[in-house]
Formats: sequence, C-alpha cells, structure tokens
Amino acid sequence: MKTSINKLQFFDEFVRMGRKTQFSYAALGMLFDYLEAYEEDTGEELELDVIAICCDFSEEYCEEIAKNYSIDISDCIDEVSMVETVCKYLQDRTTVIGTTNDGNIIYAQF
Repeated sequence: MKTSINKLQFFDEFVRMGRKTQFSYAALGMLFDYLEAYEEDTGEELELDVIAICCDFSEEYCEEIAKNYSIDISDCIDEVSMVETVCKYLQDRTTVIGTTNDGNIIYAQF
C-alpha cells in the first residue's frame, strides 16, 4: 500500500529527515515534478526515499560541476554560455532536471 503525497509533504519529508539544506526550495520543486512525471510516464509508483534522492541527484553551481567533471569552460564568454556548456555535457551523460534562477543545475549524479 502506498500513500500519495503532495509537493509540500515532499518538502516536509526532507526537513524531517534532516536534509533540508541538501537542495534549495526551487530544486526540490523540480525534483518533485520530475519524479511525479516519471511515475506518470512509466506507470510505476515510486516510494519516497529521501536519502536515495540525496544520493542520486545533486544541485550545484555550473562552475563547481565543471571543476568536478573537468569540463572545459575556458571558451565561455558569459554565464549563459557556461551554463549551456555544462548542461550539454551533463545531458550527454545523465539526466538534467533543470536549472534554478540562481544558476544551480539539478541533475542525476553519475
């Protein structure tokens, strides 16, 4: 038996599990929407596992991702081109959930 939750309950579960700083509010909203769409697309019900989500997904600023994955961003002329370069790299290797207004990228770790 599974229980459906809404976005607010999803956020609250991260707080309850001591993971309220793992993702920004915006990133949590994107993750909720992504996981909900995944369920609808596949017909598979997911069980909420906050720790697994924290292990499977990350929210980082693009310069940090570039450093961690040795992505060459030296030719990028501005932040927009840097985000595009990093997102392209990630999209070729994993799932990109989205970007926040402050330039963080949410993606499936690999």
